[in-house]
Amino acid sequence: MSYAKKAKQGYYGIAEFRTKDGKRHQKSAGCFKLKRQALAKADELEKELDQVNQDLADVSLADYYDRWFKLYKEQGLSRPTIARYLNIGHVLRHYFKDTRLRDIKRSDYQEFMNWYGANHAPVTVSKFNCAVRTCVNYAQDDDIVSKNFTNNVKPVSNKSRKRKVEYLTMKEIQLLKSAVLDGINRYKVSRYMIYLAIYTGMRKGEIQALTWNDIDFMHHTITINKSWDDVKKAFKPTKTVSSNRVIPVNSEVLNRLCDLKANHSTMIFRNRLGNIPTSTALNKCLRSIMSSAGIQKQGFHFHSLRHVHVAYLLAKGVDIYGISKRLGHANVSITQSIYAYLIDEYQAKNNTEIINKLAEL
Repeated sequence: MSYAKKAKQGYYGIAEFRTKDGKRHQKSAGCFKLKRQALAKADELEKELDQVNQDLADVSLADYYDRWFKLYKEQGLSRPTIARYLNIGHVLRHYFKDTRLRDIKRSDYQEFMNWYGANHAPVTVSKFNCAVRTCVNYAQDDDIVSKNFTNNVKPVSNKSRKRKVEYLTMKEIQLLKSAVLDGINRYKVSRYMIYLAIYTGMRKGEIQALTWNDIDFMHHTITINKSWDDVKKAFKPTKTVSSNRVIPVNSEVLNRLCDLKANHSTMIFRNRLGNIPTSTALNKCLRSIMSSAGIQKQGFHFHSLRHVHVAYLLAKGVDIYGISKRLGHANVSITQSIYAYLIDEYQAKNNTEIINKLAEL
């Protein structure tokens, strides 16, 4: 049964339906100017809900997760991200087997978290839990479950498996930059990419995808509107919508990039062999440069240069909001979460400075 309910702005379409256990539920189809529009939409939603409940009432967690991933997540993801989502599905199927989604309690999921977290690093557990939570939210919208059993569950992890990365001091950042520029020329394309990463904090794929049309020499900016697929050797969309951005840079950086125009390619970092350095090539080059400069850091790789960029800006007193926009994050909370260790470090220094300043009153 469906009906229309009068509202200030018009009429709400309300769909009524029963789940397999006989319980009656209501769901809004939205607000419409005309009553007949609201009724038509409510009827449409009622049929859809009846079909959903008929097909999915007894669905297992593993089957629903696979369905959710294929319908809502798979399109547009990179291969490594797709592989991560598929692995989550395999783990859920291994542990929960054919257990119905609506039969899983919060205590069941906590037991799973305890089991899974015992052998996985914090970041792995966090990404896993986030994916499952989002999936179950969709199950709520499909009226398969009334509550999200992942809420208030404590993620457990093995901190000893946390990947340790040693980052650079301010002195080492200067040393690295000098080492990168030592003997740089248009045949050493990887060095230019490392140099640009230090100064912009751009992701590897964003740097690889740059063309000369993305550079505004007059206004000293770089426009990021695409990324590069190392496997397909083709352009692809940026990581997120917010990754599309314009980064201001100084003239010294752009003048340095001009050396590469001699390679006669529309792609800035295509070398004389017609190739764009891959992740492997960039990391090999970076390790060689760091070794020659006497810099030894555990777990340091090309993406770590993004952290280097953030560390330098924080040390110079740049506002976290400005840093977040420069990195292409959707909001400041993402930046604060990823770089919490850096923010805490500089906050401690600021607290000391505040105390010293107040002592001068």
